[in-house]
Amino acid sequence: MIPPLEFLGLVLGVSAFSGLLGALTGLGGGAFLVPIYTLYMGIPFPYAAGASLISTIATSSGSASVYIRKGIVNVRIGVGLAVATTTSSIIGSILVARIYAAGLEHVLYLIFGAVLLAQIYVQWSRSKSELPPPRDPDWTTRMFQLWGRYYDEALGREVEYHGVRWWLGALIMLAAGVVSSLLGIGAGVLKVLAMDWAMNIPMKVSTTTSNYMIGTTAATGSAVYWAHGYIQPFLAAGTALGVLAGSYVGTRLLMRTTGRKIRYIFIAILAYLGVRMVLRGLGYGF
Repeated sequence: MIPPLEFLGLVLGVSAFSGLLGALTGLGGGAFLVPIYTLYMGIPFPYAAGASLISTIATSSGSASVYIRKGIVNVRIGVGLAVATTTSSIIGSILVARIYAAGLEHVLYLIFGAVLLAQIYVQWSRSKSELPPPRDPDWTTRMFQLWGRYYDEALGREVEYHGVRWWLGALIMLAAGVVSSLLGIGAGVLKVLAMDWAMNIPMKVSTTTSNYMIGTTAATGSAVYWAHGYIQPFLAAGTALGVLAGSYVGTRLLMRTTGRKIRYIFIAILAYLGVRMVLRGLGYGF
């Protein structure tokens, strides 16, 4: 049994590290918190996911405000896609209670691991260039005004871009809402995928807009977790404080980091955590 003060220190350290990585990659801290809490600290999945959702709200609040001031977040795209995620997140919150009550927790580990590993090929194939390959505007580009510009400090120039295939991004966002509440991760993994791959938006815009969106999705799902008693105040408060501190540092690092480096960090973490979660779901290791 870990003494309370040592446990709190461990929670703050882990959550600060997760918040830093979450702000850099646009995933929110949950993509890293849930595996670490469950695999290494022995915290039951629903309580880890509940604390993660609360911390995701903190991450979004702490990092999105900085990105908006810098003009990198595309608020128009974020608000339009957030409607899909907040609606479907309620479904995920209800499912997680049913799955845990039925003793099928290993299914959550397998799903989480599969979601993380599925990202590796996509991110690796796009890591060869700093900006996305050019694509011609389509009808959704004009209808939803999927364009913008921002100043990239790492490149030292202004970047103009436009998005495509809004319908595909919206479909992925529907899935992201379910996964967000089901796994307690804010679904930044799928949100970055929707904007980066499906809509061909630059990695930094996808990352920062994902950070802007994940708070609303997490807030919707956390209400259902609270109703089922899966929000442990001590754990959730410590996690939120640590993540907020880590995300503060991460937002400043992202401004000075190239999109390619962000992808490499992203890929390494996805590979490690994805494999560990799948193995846990299959009953191997801890």
